[in-house]
Amino acid sequence: MYQRFAILFSAGALAVTVACSQTDAGITSAVKSKMAADDTAKASEINVDTHNHVVTLNGTVGSQAERERAVMIARNTKGVNSVIDDLRVGSVATSGSPERDRDAAHDRDYSESAKQTAHDAKVEMERATEETGEVMTDAAITAAVKTKFLAEPGVPGTSINVDTNNHIVTLTGTVKSKAEMDKAMAIARDTKGVKRVVNHLKVAA
Repeated sequence: MYQRFAILFSAGALAVTVACSQTDAGITSAVKSKMAADDTAKASEINVDTHNHVVTLNGTVGSQAERERAVMIARNTKGVNSVIDDLRVGSVATSGSPERDRDAAHDRDYSESAKQTAHDAKVEMERATEETGEVMTDAAITAAVKTKFLAEPGVPGTSINVDTNNHIVTLTGTVKSKAEMDKAMAIARDTKGVKRVVNHLKVAA
C-alpha cells in the first residue's frame, strides 16, 4: 500500500511539475535556461517575456547567427506557440573608438524605442483578439505589420506609419532608400489577413 501511495505521489508531483513548466513563467525560465547553456546565444544580453505562450525576445546581439539561434531555441521550447523577434544585431561591448561607441549608443536607444513600440503593438493585437475572438481584425493586422517591421533590420519600423481599413494596409512615412520601401511593402503584403497594400511612402532626398 505504501509503495502504491509513493508511486501515485511521484506521478502527481511529476504532473504538477510538467503543468507548471507550461505556464508563461515556466516557459520564460525554460527559454532562458536553454540560452544560458548554448554557446552561440548570449543569454545575458537577451530579454525573454512570455504572454499567453507567445515568447517575445528583445535586446542586442553581436551577430545575425546569435539572433537566429536565439529564435530557434525559443521556438523549440515546449509550450511555445509563437515567437516575436525584437532582437537587434549591433555592438554589445565598448570598442574603445568614440565613433563606434556613439553608434552603439544609438543602436541601444533605437532598440529601446523599438522594443517599447513592439510591445505596444503586441498588446494592441492581443486586446483585439480577446475582444473579438478573431485574430485578423484591422487592429490585429496593423499590430502584426508593425511588429514585423520592428523585427526586420532593413526596415525603419519607427519611421513608417501603418493604417488598416477593411484589411487594406496603407503605409506612410519616409524611408532612406527604394530598397527599404520595397522591403516594407513585401512584409506588409505577406502579413496574414492583408488583401492589398497602398504605398504612400517617400524616399528621403
